[in-house]
Amino acid sequence: MHIEVLKSKIHRATVKSSNLNYIGSITIDEDLMEAANLIENERVHIYNINNGERFETYVIKGDRGTGMIGINGAAARKVVPGDLVIIVSYASMDFEEAKRFSPHIIFPDGDNRL
Repeated sequence: MHIEVLKSKIHRATVKSSNLNYIGSITIDEDLMEAANLIENERVHIYNINNGERFETYVIKGDRGTGMIGINGAAARKVVPGDLVIIVSYASMDFEEAKRFSPHIIFPDGDNRL
């Protein structure tokens, strides 16, 4: 049996940009990606703390050290710069493995720094 478990979480990141005309995705500072164990093109769920919106997209790598959290494409209508978001990804794994697994959870500051 396999179950879905929390793999990665960036808790309370600040949206720095929203770009409706970009192809799509979420841009995440590479430092944050590494700390949260996220990879480029990975599917993530975004939970907007300010307005309750929930959506999913995929990760693109942002410039290291910029603190960038940018929502792109159609999802840009669900956020405004300054909103706080929770970014999570899940993994499917064997039930016994899941019992031993520890997710990577990070808590960036207001400038999206570790």
